[in-house]
Amino acid sequence: MNTTAPPPKLIQYLRLMRVHRPIGTLLLLWPTLWALWLACDGMPPLYVLLIFVAGTFLMRSAGCVINDLADRKIDGHVARTKDRPLVAGWVSPREAITVFFILVTLSAITLLPILTPLLVGLAVVAVFLAASYPFTKRFFAIPQGYLGIAFGFGIPMAFAAILDTVPPVAWWLLVANVFWAIAYDTEYAMVDRPDDLKIGIKTSAITFGRFDVAAIMICYGITLGILAAVGHTLQLGWPYWIGLFAATGIALYHYTLIKDRDTTKCFTAFMHNNWLGAAVFAGILLDTLI
Repeated sequence: MNTTAPPPKLIQYLRLMRVHRPIGTLLLLWPTLWALWLACDGMPPLYVLLIFVAGTFLMRSAGCVINDLADRKIDGHVARTKDRPLVAGWVSPREAITVFFILVTLSAITLLPILTPLLVGLAVVAVFLAASYPFTKRFFAIPQGYLGIAFGFGIPMAFAAILDTVPPVAWWLLVANVFWAIAYDTEYAMVDRPDDLKIGIKTSAITFGRFDVAAIMICYGITLGILAAVGHTLQLGWPYWIGLFAATGIALYHYTLIKDRDTTKCFTAFMHNNWLGAAVFAGILLDTLI
């Protein structure tokens, strides 16, 4: 238990929500933006864009809160997480639950202007995924796959908001996001692998073992392959393919970072996935502008 004086409560709530680490929010936001632009075949209505940006931030923050709540008894055994507010005792479980429900409620409120029966159903699934993911680390050999569904569920929601239906291309984008999440979150899990082995939780880095680097690169390959198939199906132009080529180069660069399994470089590779998502979005954006 940390015996030093706690920082102000508001700061602890913000730390609980990880607002000081925007990379996680961006990893949710990029796939959502891909979907919005593809569903609209161009710039989505500004109010819809703002709703999804706000919803992404709120639901990612809610996911962080429930993750810390679920892991509060094991985070103290991991060097990277031992100072989190719940572990230090600076935020109580009851307060964390309250913050979670406030964030989910605010997220639901943001959807009101565009709400349809289909979107309501998808939103309920999205909340369930966000709330249940932290517990999958106790049961699933590759919980990162479940994370990919949770992180990518803005994709079908975006199509539903624009088209009031979820076409097959949306589900293929979600599958691509699942493999991308396995890739980048395995890089993340490689940092904590020694501690996770002691604790006994399950991660893809542990499951893949000595094949972790190969598995990551295969997942990147599947992600990029599906995105190429989506581009071909939708007959996207050369800017999209340049963006996809740039994303491929970024994935190959990640291999140079993770091949020796240096934990600092693995974490750098994880953080760098923001640029991969941005490259794909840049290709989609330019394709709609040119």
